[in-house]
Amino acid sequence: MTIMNTTLHKHQRGISLIESMVALVIAALGILGILGVQMRTLTDTQTTVRRAQAIRLIEDLSERLKITPNAIVSADSYKSDFATVPTYTPTACATGCDAAALATFDLAKWKKAVADTLPLGQASIFWAQSEGATANDPNRRQLGVMISWRENERNGTKTDDIDASKGTASGGADVACPDNRTCHLQYIPVSARCAPYDNGSGTPLFYCS
Repeated sequence: MTIMNTTLHKHQRGISLIESMVALVIAALGILGILGVQMRTLTDTQTTVRRAQAIRLIEDLSERLKITPNAIVSADSYKSDFATVPTYTPTACATGCDAAALATFDLAKWKKAVADTLPLGQASIFWAQSEGATANDPNRRQLGVMISWRENERNGTKTDDIDASKGTASGGADVACPDNRTCHLQYIPVSARCAPYDNGSGTPLFYCS
């Protein structure tokens, strides 16, 4: 009886050890799963925050255009690609400046805000495709603004409806989101106190009521 009890006791201890190891493996897998969900949630939250910041930056540029007297006249000065980084000089318009100089100052200040707000933030500003193909087209009233920043999304999300990754500039040229980056695209109207019209001379004139 003693020998049988000893053998049974040893056998039961082995089973308990295996059960403990299986339980540890299951617990470890559960913890890893929870960590994965937390990391995914954190990434999605960061992406949402970045998009909200991009929207606010585009709204800021839109407000700058709204308060600029007859911004349609100097709107070409706002056109800029991703690689263009104008030098921001805080005192550039301290004593006043004309429409073109104000547009240059606003663009430099705004692009600096994009770079300071978003990780590796860049921006491209272009005339929308529907706004005519020539520089002197008097019907141009809408700018496309695409902001890009360092990618922080899983593969495949660039094709989602929430992400506008390609715009079309006036003339039909595509303005695409750079590789390995996330982009947000919006179109903003250009305000005008005077309406442009074409008198046939090739240079738009402006009628102020």
